[in-house]
Amino acid sequence: MEQLDSYYRPGGWTIRQVVHHVADSHMNGYIKFKLALTEDNPIVKPYKEALWAELEDARTLPVDVSLKLVETLHCRWVTLLKSLSQSELNRQFYHPEAGDLSLNKVIGLYAWHGNHHLAHIMNFRKSVGL
Repeated sequence: MEQLDSYYRPGGWTIRQVVHHVADSHMNGYIKFKLALTEDNPIVKPYKEALWAELEDARTLPVDVSLKLVETLHCRWVTLLKSLSQSELNRQFYHPEAGDLSLNKVIGLYAWHGNHHLAHIMNFRKSVGL
């Protein structure tokens, strides 16, 4: 589909890259949650998302691959989240660029992140009459 390789905004990523980016980001987020639940305030490793978006998989794979991945990952993540106590939700990890973050706060950040990129895609679709 030609639209998947269109840029959603000048200087931005293609729609395909955005979809794969959400999968990359949420996989990293899920691992950060697991680390925070099993270690004392672990230091998590940031990743170079702009460079990840330029790798072959993000530039060429069908988006269905990442859509299925995100669906399955979210199933696991939601199951985990529903099981957490308030004290577990208050557990933290340390991100070198953002400081100490509680799981409670990060839940909102990842929900916002998915919606943010969905809005990019929906705005693009509207701009091209889809």
